[in-house]
Amino acid sequence: MNTQMTVLASLTLPGHPRSVRHARRFLRDTLVPAHATDGGEVLDDLTLVVDEFAGNAIRHTASGRGGQVTIALLLGSGAVRVEVTDDGADGRRPEVRDAPEDESGRGLHIVQALAAAWGHRADGHRTTVWADVRLTPAR
Repeated sequence: MNTQMTVLASLTLPGHPRSVRHARRFLRDTLVPAHATDGGEVLDDLTLVVDEFAGNAIRHTASGRGGQVTIALLLGSGAVRVEVTDDGADGRRPEVRDAPEDESGRGLHIVQALAAAWGHRADGHRTTVWADVRLTPAR
């Protein structure tokens, strides 16, 4: 994918579980109808990704202990990037668990299946987790 990306919008929310719902709505309101016009499949994939990333930020980092979480949407050549930045997890970073059949910990496996690419980057004590989802679903 082309590394040139244009920021469509960003939103900072309180690190409260209710904010995940607002993150999903923000994603849908920002992308529809101008950028996600495939009948909903790409939008559904992006919604799952933002739900997983925002939920993890609130459950597993300082964002969920009175902090904030920032959601950013970027548009590149043929893909949308979702970025979620948290307030830090004492140096821990996201990782895919070895046992996807466990009752919890499957979310990043789902992200890995839906995204063309995903990863994270440190910003001091904070972490930004990102995923690129193609605008035209792979068949």
